[in-house]
Amino acid sequence: MIIDTHCHIYRSEMENAEEVISEAADNDIILILNGTDLKSNKEALELAEKHENVYAALGYFYTFADDIRDEDIDLLDKQLNNEKVVAVGEIGLDYYKGKENKEKQIELFEKMLNLSEKHNLPVIVHSRKAMQDTYDTLREHNVFGSMHSYSGSAEMADEFIKLGFHIGIGGTITHKNNKKIRKMLSKIGINHIVIETDSPYLPPEEKRGEENTPLNIRYTISKIAEELNIEEDEVIKITAVNAQSLFKINTPFPKIL
Repeated sequence: MIIDTHCHIYRSEMENAEEVISEAADNDIILILNGTDLKSNKEALELAEKHENVYAALGYFYTFADDIRDEDIDLLDKQLNNEKVVAVGEIGLDYYKGKENKEKQIELFEKMLNLSEKHNLPVIVHSRKAMQDTYDTLREHNVFGSMHSYSGSAEMADEFIKLGFHIGIGGTITHKNNKKIRKMLSKIGINHIVIETDSPYLPPEEKRGEENTPLNIRYTISKIAEELNIEEDEVIKITAVNAQSLFKINTPFPKIL
């Protein structure tokens, strides 16, 4: 059993979402669909309720920091009560294109963290060019979760781990120019790692230029095994246990011990 802890497989992102979900199930892959706005949250929840191998993470992404209303927060608060919801996400901060609405981003991030605390759910955090602000904000809350597509240093990863976070590793670890993440992985090891694809985005090196799917998680598993000099089966087992523990997933496949 493999757990893809972060993907965006719903109709507004992939026309063949149902087919991709079924294909994942046929290959013993469990999916956590991450919503980012009103529409994708609704789609992720509907698919999670329909498919045994699908769970949902619901949240409002930084790109909507100027638009989210109080009634939207209230709706999300209610949706988080669904038994197939396992996290608040995808949420976080992104200063890649500038910090013009930095305060608005942090304000929305805080609201998402407050909901995580209220529902005792982990968070799935996006952080791009905003690592210190992300860390400082998380530190002010009693939250835990995963750092999606982590791109920071091993030293910073250790600080997030101390806060109760796992480090999300995806297809970018296979990219030839991404030595930083491979170096980080070799330093922190596998005990706080969860794996993801971010489908349909961020395909592995072997599938550059193609739409990413959960089946490509095998390339990430292979690269992690290579970097840590362990068997692929061990990568699958340990990361699945990590994800089951973090997201409290009751798997439709035999539980890994």
